[in-house]
Amino acid sequence: MECLYCKGKMDEGRTTYPINRKGYHLLIENIPAFVCNQCGEPYFGEKEVDAIQDLIHDMDKKTLGLQNMRLVA
Repeated sequence: MECLYCKGKMDEGRTTYPINRKGYHLLIENIPAFVCNQCGEPYFGEKEVDAIQDLIHDMDKKTLGLQNMRLVA
């Protein structure tokens, strides 16, 4: 497999995926991916992409609930 960015060789491995969204920041570690041995660009399989998207969707809903809370003193 060849990297779309630099044409380097892709090797099976694991990587970290940062998520920076309005309201939260997550760092998912040790995700299976093909990783370019030249530039480090990761490519995820369909299963991993679906899991990441599900997590983001859940976090968006949960953080929206927190953002709409009011503190009562």
